[in-house]
Amino acid sequence: MSYQHLLHPENPEVTLQVKGIGQIVLELFESVAPNSVHNFIHLVQQGYYTGLVFHRIITGFMIQGGWGEKPSCPIKGEFRINGFDNPLKHVRGVISMARTSDPNSQTTQFFIMHQNAPHLDGSYAGFGGVTKGFDVIDLIATRPRDGRDRPLEDVIIESVTVDLKGKTYPAPVCYTKQ
Repeated sequence: MSYQHLLHPENPEVTLQVKGIGQIVLELFESVAPNSVHNFIHLVQQGYYTGLVFHRIITGFMIQGGWGEKPSCPIKGEFRINGFDNPLKHVRGVISMARTSDPNSQTTQFFIMHQNAPHLDGSYAGFGGVTKGFDVIDLIATRPRDGRDRPLEDVIIESVTVDLKGKTYPAPVCYTKQ
């Protein structure tokens, strides 16, 4: 499923201001991955992402941010191989939660698809989509980088805001091993 039919004026909207480059505006889809949305909103409201960088960029694939020093609780991965029905496809503009090989290790890192990546479908928790700022994503994705895909010059997330459209959202449910 592509995300355009999920766009709705009542969805929460997140604006990332990228220093010297521009804005990326995203809508979050609680109906697709509720705990991932709650987690992202919670982190934005805490100011977690402000000042962090897009630390990994791969042209034609994705831009990744959200790596920081503050601890965060892991959340259960909301995707098919983890027993969760998340039909959102990893197409250009989708935002998804990054994780380790542990399917329940999502914390703060996210990535935004620069281009389609169907091999991620069912294995990562897509939870929203870009509505404005594709030009900004393109500018970030084509920045010079080192052999580890880290930009040679920091791509700084100057600020992040969320418009909840008058709704309230619960705190995320942390994953605890059984």
